[in-house]
Amino acid sequence: MTARRKPLSAHKRIVIKIGSALLVDRAAGLKAGWLEALCADISRLRESGAEVLVVSSGAIAMGRTVLGLPATALKLEESQAAAAVGQIALAQAWAANLSRHSIVAGQILLTLSDTEERRRYLNARATIAELLRRGAVPVINENDTVATTEIRYGDNDRLAARVATMTGADLLILLSDIDGLYTAPPATNPDAEFLSEIPAITPEIEAMAGGAGSELSRGGMKTKIDAGRIATGAGCAMIIASGKPDHPLSLIDEGGRSSWFAPSGSPVTARKTWIAGQLEPAGRLVIDAGAERALHAGKSLLPAGVTSCDGAFHRGDTVAVLDASGREIARGICGYDIEEARRITGRKSTEIETVLGYPGRAAMIHRDDLVLTAPRPRG
Repeated sequence: MTARRKPLSAHKRIVIKIGSALLVDRAAGLKAGWLEALCADISRLRESGAEVLVVSSGAIAMGRTVLGLPATALKLEESQAAAAVGQIALAQAWAANLSRHSIVAGQILLTLSDTEERRRYLNARATIAELLRRGAVPVINENDTVATTEIRYGDNDRLAARVATMTGADLLILLSDIDGLYTAPPATNPDAEFLSEIPAITPEIEAMAGGAGSELSRGGMKTKIDAGRIATGAGCAMIIASGKPDHPLSLIDEGGRSSWFAPSGSPVTARKTWIAGQLEPAGRLVIDAGAERALHAGKSLLPAGVTSCDGAFHRGDTVAVLDASGREIARGICGYDIEEARRITGRKSTEIETVLGYPGRAAMIHRDDLVLTAPRPRG
């Protein structure tokens, strides 16, 4: 049965992502009235029985205003200093506005490794679950004071998707400076068509993604589509909507323009959710058409179907699986190190012991450790 859009209040657990440009004005700082209205919306959702989590951008934007940093691109140390100042102000603003509705806010700062490493992922998930159990609203952001280019999410769209999947949310709302997905960037293409419902994220949908729309935003439509792929694959619906008006959540329920992405009809297990959401796979395996058909049939990936591999992965690392055109179709935990994988690429499983000099696993990636990240190709 195809999933259909339903009122926000009908969802059990909702993750709401807020972009920097919505929350912070370059000259005036925090948009206090807007935040107050949003917290009223959050209170309404909680009263209906939904649990709410917030992924809030804005720490660097607030901090650079307080410190008087230039409007030009910031150096790493300037960004981290701005985040150190802005994160305090941001947390205070959320706590104060939620407390007006008798809601306790809990701050959580994450780095990429907190969701990429399994043990830290489970610890973060447990902390969030306890906050929700006690009736608090977790307010989550990337820990920009310590994250560097190599170990950062780079945008809060994908962070929000990871939070949604790790917490088992059934709805992710991305509030942005655009009201949804168009067939082309509407600012430059007057013929762009608005899409209100997206049943699946296909290559055609991915091709519609544009760039960042604001100097305060690190993400663009591409990161939102990436977020959608992560969230919907785990059985979580996603909405992209404009956050510019006051009470943006109420406006969604009242029929305001937004794009709704249908969740997968067969959400993956908790372990596979973690695998699929890995943002930085350690390597890549390219496979042939026969292997691709086998994966879509629920089978393991055998060495014979792999045509090439690259990266610096070890046994137990997550790798991306690409089709012959270079499009990612799956992710999984590889049973071999890169050097072993290269030696057995294209070989039959019965040849593994002869090639390596010792018995190995029949599968490069076992089906229990593999999750599809793209729909089956047409035709």
